[in-house]
Amino acid sequence: MSNVVVVDNGGGLIKAGIGGERDPACVVPNCTARPSSSKKWLLADQLLSPSEDLTSATLRRPFDRGHLINPDLQSSLWAHLFTNLLKINPATSSLLLTEPLFTLPSIQRAVDEIIFEDFNFRALFVADSPSLVHLYEASRRPYGLVSKAQCSLVVDCGFSFTHAAPVLQNFTLNYGVKRLDLGGKALTNYLKELVSYRSVNVMDESFIMDDVKEKLCFVSLDVQRDLKIARSDGITHMKGFVKDLDETKRYLALDENEAPSSPEGRKDYVEQQDSSDNPQHKRSTDLTNTEFSLTNERFLVPEMIFRPADLGMNQAGLAECIVRAVNSCHPHLHPVLYESIILTGGTTLFPRFAQRLEKELRPLVPNQYEVKIATQEDPILGVWRGGSLLASSPDFESLCVTKAEYEELGSTRCHRRFFH
Repeated sequence: MSNVVVVDNGGGLIKAGIGGERDPACVVPNCTARPSSSKKWLLADQLLSPSEDLTSATLRRPFDRGHLINPDLQSSLWAHLFTNLLKINPATSSLLLTEPLFTLPSIQRAVDEIIFEDFNFRALFVADSPSLVHLYEASRRPYGLVSKAQCSLVVDCGFSFTHAAPVLQNFTLNYGVKRLDLGGKALTNYLKELVSYRSVNVMDESFIMDDVKEKLCFVSLDVQRDLKIARSDGITHMKGFVKDLDETKRYLALDENEAPSSPEGRKDYVEQQDSSDNPQHKRSTDLTNTEFSLTNERFLVPEMIFRPADLGMNQAGLAECIVRAVNSCHPHLHPVLYESIILTGGTTLFPRFAQRLEKELRPLVPNQYEVKIATQEDPILGVWRGGSLLASSPDFESLCVTKAEYEELGSTRCHRRFFH
């Protein structure tokens, strides 16, 4: 049997490896970037190198708002992935590839062409994320409700958007899927706007602000309480000030040809919000760093998922999205769906995400139904692990469309097999 390459092709990250393994061989950004100091475009794993300075880097992504808009760029990223990272021969390999729900037919045809004509894979299977998450969770708990009822509600909070998707017997019920046009990218952009307005212009610092969001943001269980705490956090200077004026004036005494001791040259930095103007309370100044403080941004950014209307968006919150998804299904499924909610996707990693969702959801659900929410052990890798499990099953090859079938019938064969 040939190798099966499993690729969870997300808008933010590509997770790729060989079927049957527990973890993917690589998890890399699904983008290319050019540092401001270079003319070279960096791909995937090259962006993770600690030696690369990605400050104000120019980014290009093959995905925009959840849709593949640049197949050529995606093809070049896959070529780097298959050749340099996985080191596989597509001609002797099958491919399990994830695609977003409701992908346009024109995009599906473009992907089929890349897989079979550009890379020459011997077979292809296209899966959606919710069905793979359901498969993996059912296999992990063979005596649990998800496995016994073969039914679950997968809430996938990804890079581009969020889906609440009912799954029955490993098939996603497309008529019940509800989408929230918010994901990790929108949250990062909102954080960039808040910090840029209040402190330092970081609109071009996508990599830095992604890191800030992931490490510092959390979901509030009581927004009004946390807002009061943030307002009474010792902030007395809203305008901002130079942290060490004497240190910055030191440069004025330099002769024209004298080099400053700081490697960064002549720079003056301010911190937007500090707790005191008493010099003994100030931290030491590092003139090579730009600093800013986060207060209520830490919980207002994830709040978008639960209260998008507060930001002027004509969108229901995540709890309402789940209720609408459940109500789209047969009433006999309602109690099982509410009791088997599975969270996946990187956005669900915010601390207290599940507790807040249950708090929002409970008043909207009939009292006779239980609400149980489970977060995957690794929400970023959950989809890939489901794909790896499916790829290692003895029936996998029979589920695929082969290159011979594609050459005879074209993308029509793939569409009928995977999207009927």
